[in-house]
Amino acid sequence: MCGIAGLANCGDREVLGRMTHVQAHRGPDDSGLWERKFADGSYVGLGSRRLAILDLSADGHMPMCNHDRSVWITYNGEIYNFTELRRELQSKGHVFVSNTDTEVVLHLYEEEGSDCVQKLNGMFAFAICDLRSGRPELFLARDHFGVKPFYYAQVGRKLAFASEVKALLHVPHIEAEVDLESLHQYLTFLWVPDPKTMFRGIHKLPAGHCATFCDGELRIRQYWDLSFPRADAEYSRSEPDLADELRERFQQSVRAQMVSDVPIGAFLSAGLDSSSIVAMMRKSTAQPVRTYTITFPQKYRVGETTLDDPQVPARLARQLGCDNQQIVVEPDVAELLPRLTWHMDEPTADPAIITAYLVCREARKQATVMLSGVGGDELFAGYRKHAAHRWANAYRRTPAFLRAAIESGVNALPGLRGTAMKGRVRMAKKMARSASLVPQDRFIRNCTYLDDAQKMSLYTAEVRDQLRSSDAAARHHSTFDAVRDADFLNQMLYLDTKIFMTSLNLNYNDKMSMASSVEVRVPFLDRELAEFAAWNIPPELKLKGFFAPTTKHIFRQAMRNVLPAEVLQQPKAGFAAPVDYWLANDLGEMVDDLLSETNIRKRGLFRSEAVRRFVDEHRAGAEDWSMPIWQFLTLEHWMRIFLDAGAQRMTEEFSPTSEAARA
Repeated sequence: MCGIAGLANCGDREVLGRMTHVQAHRGPDDSGLWERKFADGSYVGLGSRRLAILDLSADGHMPMCNHDRSVWITYNGEIYNFTELRRELQSKGHVFVSNTDTEVVLHLYEEEGSDCVQKLNGMFAFAICDLRSGRPELFLARDHFGVKPFYYAQVGRKLAFASEVKALLHVPHIEAEVDLESLHQYLTFLWVPDPKTMFRGIHKLPAGHCATFCDGELRIRQYWDLSFPRADAEYSRSEPDLADELRERFQQSVRAQMVSDVPIGAFLSAGLDSSSIVAMMRKSTAQPVRTYTITFPQKYRVGETTLDDPQVPARLARQLGCDNQQIVVEPDVAELLPRLTWHMDEPTADPAIITAYLVCREARKQATVMLSGVGGDELFAGYRKHAAHRWANAYRRTPAFLRAAIESGVNALPGLRGTAMKGRVRMAKKMARSASLVPQDRFIRNCTYLDDAQKMSLYTAEVRDQLRSSDAAARHHSTFDAVRDADFLNQMLYLDTKIFMTSLNLNYNDKMSMASSVEVRVPFLDRELAEFAAWNIPPELKLKGFFAPTTKHIFRQAMRNVLPAEVLQQPKAGFAAPVDYWLANDLGEMVDDLLSETNIRKRGLFRSEAVRRFVDEHRAGAEDWSMPIWQFLTLEHWMRIFLDAGAQRMTEEFSPTSEAARA
């Protein structure tokens, strides 16, 4: 795992060095720069920070070149089929000088050109500079699911790219400015969906896409997409047969992702996905598997339905013979929140970033590579919102007057903060506001925290006028349309895979693990495994039943003789955090400070009295506005760090290398 950076027709070696240095946490083991100036005045530079995972020798130094130095690469990721690809390339005459997967990608590009991405199975973001034609051509690529980030900014004929936005802010003429449409999306979803970012003019290369940059022109194309059968497709294979093949494919994916020259471990919660990964790891090695479970003291857990029971993974670890470290945390969130906002690059109002960071920080003391269960819910229908679709279809057959009465009653309920009912009330209100909508709008509404009226009431008149015709869910609607002929469950899974998983879950898993120089791998997102699940498993075997549907049914069947019943029957929890407790206790003073009338007015985005109403209603217990308030806090931290501080100052304050130097 590494950090990459690059420039074309802008900047110089000094700028490239700063871009690379600010990403030192992504690769503390080595760094490198390569640049070339051309007779016509054009310029190309590549930078790399290396976290050594395969072939720890100096042979893995990057940027790396081919034998005649005509093709150069800076690379971030892991290719799990690199051994097979290496043998294939050797049979065609390619000679290797290292045992890295980086060199395999380099030679594969020499052989296949831009079609090389079709043969890769793994996670990656890389840039190749090809000098063979006499003029520089850049080839850029991001993996199929977007596990690895790739940010870029194009200004005229100039291009800059990096693994993290903070590196781009060191490039002259790239300024940190708020994109108002992205702000509208952020208030809708807690984060900004790809390919936009909160920074005006800075974008993400979408997952499953590659690009070429030559003569000042950037051309982006899609090379892969997850697809599904039509809704009326017939499936011929039996459930036991599918479960057997699924288990075999999953074990093969886990085994492939355990290849490493450094210590490896796994996250272990009470959930099905992480437990399955650990069980398959244990089957693949004679050594005990290092596992890490994060949990909170009991005072944090009242009314929280999204926090796992830590005793379940402890019992599983003992049964499997694993080393399990239970990490009980009482973090200083007031100190952590700004630091993690810097690492995230964009405001991301999911408090799970804190737990993700803390468990990676602790795991780094013993392991450099960690396996994660991200992707299981998206492949096999594991979220409550997938089951809620079936309930809502039945609810919509209820007479309209009765639905109106039910929804009015539920919406009038107090938040019941600090009680065991808080989580249930929150879920009931979420259902009440969306259950009467048509399926697509209902699903999107279940992913949001503020509706259009609430957002418009927040904005100042000037901002409101600019956003009046903006559709925050436009990307969601177009994504639904791309699979409109599929069964609606598969449509939901496609949207989650393309937007929710990539823009939120995979994004914070990368940033929070890299903050501690940890590589996170995701066995569920093996491309061939995902394609098998999409095309061979009927929707009714992913989500089985009606009144109490079983999520991920086929995967539970596949793991039935591998995991104990206690794990197979666990309700969905999550990698969450006690945000309500923090707002009521640890962060009370910060809320009043950062969300003061003076600060809100200074920003010119929101009406201060509207923000205050959210805070007052939440503290009075009238409503549970914990997530919107967390959004406001995160956004203000982001603006202070990225808009107010400037690239160099924020690097000095938050960079782990600067922190070490001060110590």
